Amino acid sequence: MIKVAIKTKKAPQAIGTYSQAIQKNNIVFLSGQIGLDPDSMNLVDGIEAQIHQVFKNLIQVIRAANASVNDLTKLNVYLTDLGHFGLVNEIMKEYFTEPFPARAAVGVGALPKDALIEADGFLVLD
Repeated sequence: MIKVAIKTKKAPQAIGTYSQAIQKNNIVFLSGQIGLDPDSMNLVDGIEAQIHQVFKNLIQVIRAANASVNDLTKLNVYLTDLGHFGLVNEIMKEYFTEPFPARAAVGVGALPKDALIEADGFLVLD
């Protein structure tokens, strides 16, 4: 199977030279999402709003891949302040159920557009 770009207007458009997601065979690789509002392309205010927006954006790309959050196998979370790790865990439970995807949380010095959080991951489709 050739690789296929996944696109949706319900998530922010790429702000660089990348696709929102790429499918190759039964794996979908999700590009990083930050807390951009897909309509205005502006970053939402505050860490809590950004965490919610990141998960909403990822879910829209997952849906565009004709998949569900249950197909999310690996999630990577990048935070400019690891002190927000507990809040990510709390909010994540609103969007995902057990068994939760495998996950990494990494502290970083900066993110695009001065975002406070970014997340990417991949799906494995049946």
